[in-house]
Amino acid sequence: MSDQPFNVLFLCTGNSARSILAEAILNRAGAGRFKACSAGSQPKGMVHPYALDLLQQMNHDTGFARSKDWAEFATPDAAKMDFVFTLCDSAAEETCPVWPGQPMTAHWGLPDPAAVTGTEAEKRFAFADTYRMLNNRISVFTALPFRSLDRLALQRRLDEMGRRLPEAG
Repeated sequence: MSDQPFNVLFLCTGNSARSILAEAILNRAGAGRFKACSAGSQPKGMVHPYALDLLQQMNHDTGFARSKDWAEFATPDAAKMDFVFTLCDSAAEETCPVWPGQPMTAHWGLPDPAAVTGTEAEKRFAFADTYRMLNNRISVFTALPFRSLDRLALQRRLDEMGRRLPEAG
């Protein structure tokens, strides 16, 4: 594998919460070794305000945050992705575009915090819990020994990460 940063795309249907959080987390945790992006199959057109609030509280720059269509990343001139992760079950069940570069893919399904009903505190807790789970999973991902794993072993590790419930941080 080269010394270039790994390009990672996080997908959700609406690209308003989980995938936006994952993009922010990986871009910070990846310390220049990863370049994260996010997109949706049916983007909402706006980032959920609770996601933006949480990222700001966690000292993330939110200037990157916008809801975008996954078609932006499937064109022949788009950056070639090394990894593509689906974060919601509906996006995982959809027929995805053919990604330039034949990236490794895995499903890291998490509940949608934007779908939580209840008090404002319960809704905000759902976003914080999603952030925690993504942060744990992404921390494990960034610590993988990419240079010493062959493609099949790496794929097994990525799939295993998606099947295992993220543990408490």
